[in-house]
Amino acid sequence: MKRGKKYREALKSFNPNEAYSPEKAMDLVKKMAFAKFDETVDLSVNLALKKSQTVRDTLVLPHQFRGEKKILVFAKGDKAEEARQAGAAFVGDDDLIEKIRGGWLDFDVAVATPDMMKDVGKLGQILGRRGLMPNPKTQTVTFDVKAAVGELRKGRVEYRSDKTGVIHLPVGKVSMEPQAVAENISTVVREIERKRPADAKGTFVKSVYLASTMGPGVRIVREQE
Repeated sequence: MKRGKKYREALKSFNPNEAYSPEKAMDLVKKMAFAKFDETVDLSVNLALKKSQTVRDTLVLPHQFRGEKKILVFAKGDKAEEARQAGAAFVGDDDLIEKIRGGWLDFDVAVATPDMMKDVGKLGQILGRRGLMPNPKTQTVTFDVKAAVGELRKGRVEYRSDKTGVIHLPVGKVSMEPQAVAENISTVVREIERKRPADAKGTFVKSVYLASTMGPGVRIVREQE
């Protein structure tokens, strides 16, 4: 891939073969950022996974950098009232299902109580394509609506390894202080290590890289290195 002049100049600012602490890596990413907008900072964690293995979970980063999400909750009765009190933007059952069937999708994340999933499941083709379908694995199918909405409002995010065993996750913005992003990075890596499959052998986290939207990746030193 042919890189632009600014990208090539950024590569001269550090040693690509060296691993840096999370805070130093973020400091380098900030200095190399050249876009006119506040670039997102992404973390890439390469894992030693078998083809049959997937690492997937949710977490709340200690330092948030995104606007508050519009949360929709499919629920009835007391659970619907619980969702409203917790701060959900939209709460309903059949009325919301029909509204979504009509093309409305003005929300960022959906939560459903288990008893609603039979009907919500009919929206699979609509919500599934957009990554909006409630799922027990991401803790968005639950009777504990208050806790789910509360964590989502705090910025709970999902992470999942792709087919190559790499997890990509935004951890900040270029405008943030390096220490804040470093703490987000440490939280992510610690949580991923906690999800290590029981039968995984040897080094689980093979490499960790940090990069802004337009900039080059900076390798982060692992604790055992």
